[in-house]
Amino acid sequence: MPQIPREGTAFAQGSRPAAESSYADRPAPLRTSRRGAYAALDLGTNNCRLLVAEPASHGFRVIDAFSRIVRLGEGLSSSDRLSPVAIDRTVEALRICRVKMEARGVVRSKVIATEACRLAVNGAEFVDQVRREVGLDLEIVDRQTEAYLAVTGCAALADPSAESVVIFDIGGGSTEIAWLDGAATNPSTDPTLRIRAWDSLPVGVVTLAEKHGGSEVTRMMFEGMVEEVGDLLAPFAIRAAAAATAPYFHLLGTSGTVTTLAAMHLRLPRYERRRVDGLWMADFEVTEAIEDLLDTRLDQRADNPCIGRDRADLVLAGCAILEAIRRVFPSERLRIADRGLREGLLMNMMREDGVWRRGRYR
Repeated sequence: MPQIPREGTAFAQGSRPAAESSYADRPAPLRTSRRGAYAALDLGTNNCRLLVAEPASHGFRVIDAFSRIVRLGEGLSSSDRLSPVAIDRTVEALRICRVKMEARGVVRSKVIATEACRLAVNGAEFVDQVRREVGLDLEIVDRQTEAYLAVTGCAALADPSAESVVIFDIGGGSTEIAWLDGAATNPSTDPTLRIRAWDSLPVGVVTLAEKHGGSEVTRMMFEGMVEEVGDLLAPFAIRAAAAATAPYFHLLGTSGTVTTLAAMHLRLPRYERRRVDGLWMADFEVTEAIEDLLDTRLDQRADNPCIGRDRADLVLAGCAILEAIRRVFPSERLRIADRGLREGLLMNMMREDGVWRRGRYR
C-alpha cells in the first residue's frame, strides 16, 4: 500500500490567506457544515480542483467545489522548472480554495500535488511559497498513491458483475492505470485491496501536446502519439494481460478527455456533470467521438462549450492516450467518470474516521 497523505488539516500553522481575488466561480449559498466538512484539493499539471463535502449515508454530499485550469506544468518538459507565470496563476487559484475551505468550516482536509511538482527542480520551493503566501500545506504524493486515489475515487462506478476492470486517469503530466479484480461499491470497503497491477505512465495531455503539437493535429501526428503511449503501456500490458479476457470486462476512465467525449456523444449544448458521470459508451461510440474531434480545427474545438479555449489544444493528445489504452485492452464498453483523486481523498478520510459505521449517517 502507498503512503496516504498525512491526516489533519492542511492549513499551515499561524498563516492566513491573502485577500480573495475576483473570480467567475461562485459558491453555492454559504452554509457551514453542522456535521464537520471535509476538503480535498488536487493540484495537477493542468488543473487545480477542490471539493468540500460532508458525510452522507451512501458516501458524501458536496457543499462546495472549485476548478480552474492553471497549467502549472506549462513548459516543464523543456525547462524542468515551474515558470513564474504558471506559479502566479496557481497561487491565485489556491487562495480561492483556502477562502472556500475556511468559509465552509472545514475540520479535516488533504491537499496534494502530483506530477508537475514531482518533476520540477523547484517543486519543493513552490510548496514552501504556497505555505508562506497561501497558508496551505501541499503534499507532493508519489505515483502509486496517485494511482490508488484514482481507483478509490472511481471504483464505485465499476459494474458489480464484472470480474475484471481497468481504471485509468489521464492527467496533465502523467496517466495512472490499474487492473482491478472485480469491483467494490460499498463505501466502507477499500477498493485498492482488489488491485492486481498498476502503473503510472510519464505522459499526460500537456506533456504529449507540447511534444507533438496540439493545435492542428493531423492523422499521422495522432498515430505517432498513440504509438508513443502504446510503447509506454507495454510493461503494464504484460502484467495485466489477463484483464480483458475476464467475463464482463470493461474500461472505466476519468479525465477531461473522456468526459469531453461523453458530452460530445450526447450532443450537449453545454457540459452537464449529472448526465456524463456514470455514462456507458459502446466501443464504436467512443471511436465515432474521437473521429469527430480529429475532423475539427483548433478554433472549432475552442468554440465548443464542452471543450473551451483552455483545453482546445490538449483534448486530442488525451484522445491519443485513450486510444492507446483501448488498443491494448479492447473492450465493448467504457464507463465515464467525472470524479477522481478528490473523491478518493474524501472517501479515505471519511473511511478512516468511521463515518459509515453503525448507520451513523442516514
